[in-house]
Amino acid sequence: MGFFQRLSNVWRGFLSLWVTDVETRNPEAVYESAINERLKKHKELKKAVSNIVYLRNKLATELEEKEKELREVNLQIPIAVEDGEDEVALVLIQKKDELTGRIGTLSEELGKIESQAEDAKAGLLQFQAEIDKLRREKEQMLAEKTNAEARIDIQEALSGMSLDADVQALDNVRASIHKLKAEADVGAELEGGSLDAKLKKIKDKTANAAAKAQLDEMKKQLAARQAAAEGAANVKKTM
Repeated sequence: MGFFQRLSNVWRGFLSLWVTDVETRNPEAVYESAINERLKKHKELKKAVSNIVYLRNKLATELEEKEKELREVNLQIPIAVEDGEDEVALVLIQKKDELTGRIGTLSEELGKIESQAEDAKAGLLQFQAEIDKLRREKEQMLAEKTNAEARIDIQEALSGMSLDADVQALDNVRASIHKLKAEADVGAELEGGSLDAKLKKIKDKTANAAAKAQLDEMKKQLAARQAAAEGAANVKKTM
């Protein structure tokens, strides 16, 4: 393979990739192009079918005229024979034979053209149905494309949400609040271990001990008085 042939192949490959990329990025344009191409072909087919239908109608009209003419000739022949018009009768008979032959040919041709016309009309209807189907496919595929793009946008937004400024600001606020709570906890812990706190605990314990000693003394005095009273009562009973 020569240099220029290889270069040509490379260029065709590049052009094919470029066209494919353009088509991928413009699906609506591709569908519209395909639909318009089919509409153009449909117009051509419709013209061809109309020619077949025209020929069918022309043959049918000619056949009807020849059959009418044959019926008239068949009515004229007996009259010519009765009137003794042999020459006229011979002409009419020849005309009858020609009409009979022509009617046979027209009938055969009309049968064929009618079949072709029906097939052509059926094909045209099927081609129109294919165009309608392609139009529905276009709407469906473009809707699916839009839906898929929206889903991708949402996924990309969710995946990159942690980098957004507002989310970062919220994280900063949360961290600041947690730091304040930690400072408050440290202050409480330090306050519990300070010298003033320890002195307060000792004073509270001392106050409790003094009150308890007073209570014990009062209980002793009460018990002594009760014992003295009971002793005096016993002496009176003895006397």
